[in-house]
Amino acid sequence: MLYAVIIEKAGDNFSAYLPDLPGCIATGATAADVTIEIRDAIRFHMEGLRADGLEVPEPTTLARYVQA
Repeated sequence: MLYAVIIEKAGDNFSAYLPDLPGCIATGATAADVTIEIRDAIRFHMEGLRADGLEVPEPTTLARYVQA
């Protein structure tokens, strides 16, 4: 599955979250670090949902860059 991941600068580090997987978040020192961390967080989050007998939500969020 392909999920939209939002990566934001947060002070001295970066944070990431997925609109389609509420509660799935990660932080890292760089954008590259947080990308690695969010992949692990997604896997862990999905395993937790399945272990609790819940369905993993299908990705529905789209992200686009729009020039202003």
